[in-house]
Amino acid sequence: MNRDEDFMRLALAEARQAELRDEVPAGAVVVSEEGKVIGRAGNSCISLHDPTAHAEILALRQAGRKAGNYRLPGTELFTTLEPCPMCLMAMIHARVARLVYGAPEPRWGAAGSVLNLAAIPGLNHRLEILGGVLVPECQALIIEFFKRRRGTEVVVTGATRNRLVR
Repeated sequence: MNRDEDFMRLALAEARQAELRDEVPAGAVVVSEEGKVIGRAGNSCISLHDPTAHAEILALRQAGRKAGNYRLPGTELFTTLEPCPMCLMAMIHARVARLVYGAPEPRWGAAGSVLNLAAIPGLNHRLEILGGVLVPECQALIIEFFKRRRGTEVVVTGATRNRLVR
């Protein structure tokens, strides 16, 4: 059994639930130091009429409420897509210890694809980042969603190092 893959599968389940609500299928779970899920969510920007209602933000909010603190030291956040700048900075602010993501995000990825915000000098918190967990499953969800929504083909090539190309 692979712990990272197990938690990523939970994030994928959240992404599938988001897709059922016609949201961009991204999901996230926050795991405590003890290995318990303390936050979980799928994207809800459309249904909540909230541009900040990304899966990661909603999962962090839930985890903060459960922990009784906005600081979440020792936690891990698993997300199906590489986080955007807003989400990555929220993780840094919350003191998340480790980020694990599935598919890279070539337009908004802030964990190395477009930006590497975690490497900004002067930040008083560093988090460990691991990308590429269950990439095929994570990419398939987003590719199929946009293919249906836009009626266009989304191509994934090796030349883009498994990044989505739209």
